[in-house]
Amino acid sequence: MFGKLRDFFAGDGGGAGDFPSVRPGCGPDGEPFAGPLICLQGIDRVFVIDDVTTHALRDVNLEVNRGEFVAVNGPSGSGKTTLLSICGLLEAPSAGSYTLNGHDVSGLNASARAAVRNREVGFIFQSFNLIGDLSVAENVELPLTYLGMPAAERRDRVTAALDRVDMSDRAKQMPSQLSGGQQQRVAVARAVVGEPEIILADEPTGNLNSLQAETVIAMLCELHAAGATILLVTHDPRWKETVERSVELFDGTIVA
Repeated sequence: MFGKLRDFFAGDGGGAGDFPSVRPGCGPDGEPFAGPLICLQGIDRVFVIDDVTTHALRDVNLEVNRGEFVAVNGPSGSGKTTLLSICGLLEAPSAGSYTLNGHDVSGLNASARAAVRNREVGFIFQSFNLIGDLSVAENVELPLTYLGMPAAERRDRVTAALDRVDMSDRAKQMPSQLSGGQQQRVAVARAVVGEPEIILADEPTGNLNSLQAETVIAMLCELHAAGATILLVTHDPRWKETVERSVELFDGTIVA
């Protein structure tokens, strides 16, 4: 698990090259960028396994403006997670273009994608993805260790993130000592500790009871109110009224 998360946050140690921040004022010409923060055009994602070809995404076009809260809905197997993975630079599209704050990121290698992702994107997973032999605080601190941040600043960021999700009193506990809802709160803290512009949440309430789910969605709403751009993958119709806009996927294609 640790190795996989290390690759997630840092790749093979390479950097993002000349790719600037996606924060306001860092557009292609060094000026504030007025276009969409996320822009996918003609995106295909094809997997070939044992000579079997699967089209996970077909000609997907999607724009997400800075500060939007967008839900991606659809049945299992519709391509929701694949779409989120491309938006979060976890994988590259097979065809099409992806621009992030006006910068073309379609051709970035894995190391550069990891560096940009760790700096600009916070991920929240359905399965929490906490490391069992690290404490709550150490799990939250993990992405910061790959940013070259001084230890004192890392500690301050971790404390603030845990306070934000009301988990500061659990900082020294291990994930196994927490309920599912508490583990997801820690995962939210880890996602926001680097103060990312974009938060991608992949079925974050899928393993939670209704009360825990409402708590996590309320946290996402607070983050959105503070200015975060959020993409929420879900098949739960309860959250449609929470977001500003919904996108429907079916068989890898946006149908609404």
